[in-house]
Amino acid sequence: MDEHANRAAGHPDLLLEARGVTRVLSGIVPVTLVADINLSVGPGEYVAITGPSGSGKSSLLYLLGLLDRPSAGEVLIAGQRTQEMSERDRAQMRLETLGFVFQFHFLLPEFSIRENVMIPMRRLARVGEGAMRSRADELLDALGLADHRHKQPDQLSGGQRQRVAVARALANEPPLILADEPTGSLDSKSSEQVFDILRQIVEERGKTVIAVTHDVEMAARMHRGVHLVDGRLVSDERFVTTPAA
Repeated sequence: MDEHANRAAGHPDLLLEARGVTRVLSGIVPVTLVADINLSVGPGEYVAITGPSGSGKSSLLYLLGLLDRPSAGEVLIAGQRTQEMSERDRAQMRLETLGFVFQFHFLLPEFSIRENVMIPMRRLARVGEGAMRSRADELLDALGLADHRHKQPDQLSGGQRQRVAVARALANEPPLILADEPTGSLDSKSSEQVFDILRQIVEERGKTVIAVTHDVEMAARMHRGVHLVDGRLVSDERFVTTPAA
């Protein structure tokens, strides 16, 4: 494969690439959300996206997670170009490759905790009902929620609900987890628990986690920090971190 073809296909060792990604909202006065973002993320990284309010952090995350399309540039996931994919193919890639954790858990109130965790597995439809239940129970047990699997979301604390959201994100064993302010609505103790869980996902399960956060101290404890200002990437710094106890 020649050099040009290799660039087009994406680097085989990278899990995610953003190449000149720009997002502009059209209108009488166009608004640029992110501009000319170039970013490469490999397996096993724990990456913080930081920046002031309105800097484009969440907009960038939604573009990386294929929840939005760039106006220019492209996103590659596991070496695959996504810009020209159909919405159906992009949805399939999200199910297979990406897991999402948002600031608000978005658990469905009419379903039990176990059933919420099973939702991505039902959509992917690759294993039977028994295997889905076993997988959901294994994840809930690993996150200290085994005794709550038959409860409804409103019977859990905010921190517990966010841990269920993490379990749901892991349901299909995606290599990449994208988190948008995952501790933003939690108290300090629950925030610490969720942060430690995300770190364990990286260090013990071999996943990659990219998290938008306004918490500078938390970001500094991650492997790497990407900082945005006015929609532009202004720094990409690797931090020295110590393993979780």
